[in-house]
Amino acid sequence: MKGTVAIVGRPNVGKSTLFNKLTGSRISIVDDTPGVTRDRIYGDCEWLGHKFLLIDTGGIEPYSDDVILKQMRAQAEIAIETADVIILVTDVTSGILAADSEVASMLQKSGKPVVLCVNKCDSIGAPPAEFYEFYNLGLGDPYAVSSVHGHGTGDLLDEVIKYLPEDNNNDDEDDEIINVAVIGKPNVGKSSLINRICGENRTIVSDIAGTTRDTTDTFVENSYGKFNFIDTAGIRRKSKVTDAIERFSVIRAKSAVDRANVCIIMIDAVEGFTEQDSKIAGIALEAGKACIVAVNKWDAVEKDSDTMKDYKKKLSVDFSFMPYAPVLFISAKTGQRLDKLFQLVAFVHSQNSMRISTGKLNEVLAQATARVQPPTDKGKRLKIYYMTQASTRPPTFVFFVNNAELFHFSYQRYLENQIRDVFGLDGTPVRFIIRERGEGKK
Repeated sequence: MKGTVAIVGRPNVGKSTLFNKLTGSRISIVDDTPGVTRDRIYGDCEWLGHKFLLIDTGGIEPYSDDVILKQMRAQAEIAIETADVIILVTDVTSGILAADSEVASMLQKSGKPVVLCVNKCDSIGAPPAEFYEFYNLGLGDPYAVSSVHGHGTGDLLDEVIKYLPEDNNNDDEDDEIINVAVIGKPNVGKSSLINRICGENRTIVSDIAGTTRDTTDTFVENSYGKFNFIDTAGIRRKSKVTDAIERFSVIRAKSAVDRANVCIIMIDAVEGFTEQDSKIAGIALEAGKACIVAVNKWDAVEKDSDTMKDYKKKLSVDFSFMPYAPVLFISAKTGQRLDKLFQLVAFVHSQNSMRISTGKLNEVLAQATARVQPPTDKGKRLKIYYMTQASTRPPTFVFFVNNAELFHFSYQRYLENQIRDVFGLDGTPVRFIIRERGEGKK
């Protein structure tokens, strides 16, 4: 299990620059994913073999005693609650400001490990005299860093990884247990679903402390199999900082998705599909997880004979980037269709884990290419010599061809549809790797 590190601090101290330097990316705000557009406020980072999730938070600054203290506290509390380690970024050129002291005080009370970064120490060699002022924050030894040039980032990360949780990769883990992440916006009924499942469908239930403070694992065994449900609900803010809550729900979702085999993407039947649902579903898509779209609160929707059919039709457009995901209308409140939900979880997990022999794959390939000829360009025709399955979770197929550039996306989509028609692969994405014959790399 990867740890989580949050970067916090007031505006203009260089948080996003540091985030980009540590993750090796250029943009920390927006990242385009096919079919999904979402805010990029996190990134994967690795240092000395330790992999962790790095969170880039918004700036914290008190504009007034009334409004910003609430915003500031909410932002800091969310970062504290989400992270295993916190990097507090300050600015050596401006010295310690009131906002720095306020945030430092909050972090001290949290009990979380805090690493103090004094940014904009751009000169090589000894830090400037102003650097030593930051010992007054009471957070231990500060680290002189230049997020622009990268100076000092190695020492900073050396300190950060001391506090990360150890990798929890147990080779003896029961392969029969399906890890299920229940993801979605706040207040769509994630915790209600977990509670209903525990109350009605359990034979064995135990609460296990999550690897991070914002998740709880619940083990359930019944006639459908063994399941470990990862509940990502947990943010309970009294203030109305909805943007911050929505943004950090994406962080929670990614943490849960990393651990899961199957993702239940919950949406609110009354509210309907939103952009935030698209962002959260995009995380599961990127991770290659088996997925189910669960439309909760179906009991609260006024219905006629065409309501479900019309709703499914709209969702097919909303979730056009993952058309393979089955849709199930449920009610965590009444328990409606929860048995079917267990069946679907077990089924899509088996599809995500499916392995197909090379012989069967090439039979389908031969029939598909005979039915629709591969594309040509300037007199050259694509030749697909053969294909094989490289891995599962998700099913990943390697095509050996004469010219990778001729293997157009539209023809890849056609072959994917042919493979799905024969083998199913319902509820799971598939991935293609295209290699030219004799090519040693992707």
